[in-house]
Amino acid sequence: MSLRISDLFRPLPSAHYTIIDTKADEFTSELEQILDGVGGELRVITEFSGMPRLRPRENDTIIIRDVYASFSDQKALLKVAYTSLANAAYIVIMEKKGVLDLNIIKDELSSAEFRAVNEIDLVDGYDLVMGKKMHMWGNGL
Repeated sequence: MSLRISDLFRPLPSAHYTIIDTKADEFTSELEQILDGVGGELRVITEFSGMPRLRPRENDTIIIRDVYASFSDQKALLKVAYTSLANAAYIVIMEKKGVLDLNIIKDELSSAEFRAVNEIDLVDGYDLVMGKKMHMWGNGL
């Protein structure tokens, strides 16, 4: 059973999300509407060479879509994402089905100190793995 995007993303007022993607599309538009409804902000990064530039603790959720597999240093990407997340914030990795080994991704997220790592069947044609940065767990200080 596939859920709607709004079933997963229920941001609090003034939430800040960043999506790192190859392009803005329907998914991006739907997420932007959800955030607009609560006075939130969506930052879309579609062009980058090397690591995306993110400020510490500026995000409530980071979504890495269709680009995770293309990063040569995925551990560094997860570190950048971790640092830019507020405590009790989420990371979501989405790739087209079959591109990623989901068990490896879950292990990588756990090694990067993300907790409650799991797969979610949300978007047709995509694998989605989600983790949470927790206050006072690992590096979540």
